[in-house]
Amino acid sequence: MQTKPFATVVVGVFEVNCYLVPSPDGKTLYIIDPGGDAQEIITASSAFSPEKTVILLTHCHADHIGAAGMVAEALKISELYIDPADQAMYASPANAFPPYLPAAENLPVPSKWPPRTSDFEILSTPGHTPGGVCYYFREYNALFTGDTLFRASIGRTDLPGGDTDVLLESVSGTLMQLPDSLEIYPGHGFPSTIGWERRNNPYICKS
Repeated sequence: MQTKPFATVVVGVFEVNCYLVPSPDGKTLYIIDPGGDAQEIITASSAFSPEKTVILLTHCHADHIGAAGMVAEALKISELYIDPADQAMYASPANAFPPYLPAAENLPVPSKWPPRTSDFEILSTPGHTPGGVCYYFREYNALFTGDTLFRASIGRTDLPGGDTDVLLESVSGTLMQLPDSLEIYPGHGFPSTIGWERRNNPYICKS
């Protein structure tokens, strides 16, 4: 992987990859999946000098949204985006993983979907959750896949809203149509590329 202009902060008890991605012109900082450890995310954001900061969520699970409220308050963020199909679970007090992770509190109200920007493209990839998405920053040759696609694995589907057939179609029918050289940055674990996953991911090979 080549050096990229964005930062990764591993947060929370489930070790979520929170990404801090500047727009190509540097005017906007995108914080993808602020799942926990708000102060670490806030501190990491000080390395950037954007005109505004925006929160992007790949999906609604508690481990990916837990610090959104604290980060938004500290950085005066007024925009948070999540696919409408996941917004009910995003706001639900039942969205938790007890006893390890309580429901998130003081979450910002989602902004009108989709975000209006040319900085990235949104790929709809349901299956892990109904509203799962990936964010494709072409300028950086980087795809932020949340819990849709991991290195040598895919997201689990045994949680509410999960659907294995739908997830496999999202991965094989959408993500595997992208260039082999495209680098993927998942919600947990290590980066990879589309080409490596096409050749080595057992879920893709057998699907």
